[in-house]
Amino acid sequence: MNENEHLLDDKKHIVSIRLNNSDRIAVRSMAARLFVRESELYRFAVYHLLNRLHKLHEDTCVGSDLLPLFIEFKDELNTHLGLKKHQLFKIFNGKNPDPEKFVSMADIELLLLPQHAVRQRLQQMNEAAGQRRADTNAWLLEYLKEKYHFSVYDADAELPLLDALALENR
Repeated sequence: MNENEHLLDDKKHIVSIRLNNSDRIAVRSMAARLFVRESELYRFAVYHLLNRLHKLHEDTCVGSDLLPLFIEFKDELNTHLGLKKHQLFKIFNGKNPDPEKFVSMADIELLLLPQHAVRQRLQQMNEAAGQRRADTNAWLLEYLKEKYHFSVYDADAELPLLDALALENR
């Protein structure tokens, strides 16, 4: 079955997730306020997540192509997924045949460090001095954009394949 057939397959599956009680109450409350079922809110959350992280689903998106995504979701991915530097290295460079898209371990570590440590590390790097900013996140973004030659990720410009699927689920 190819990718297009997967998208057109309207078979639904039951999935079980563990939530703490406060999250479940919050979902129930939001669903009530929106006048929808809880299951619709969960499907919306999954749909939203898949759209926002769609670059991870694309096999052609490797190496530095993934940097804008990981910069945008730096705190959330670190907090909720607890990714380690070796995992990120495999995510960025595991399928990367092109040396121009290779992301160095030192730059991967910048994505995992707390903000004060990122600032200290950038201050020690000669190649980051030219992009210096008062805001550490802006400085990190400018440094990585300059080094890896990418533009800022525009999620709204690239909402792909899942729009049609969402309409089918209604």
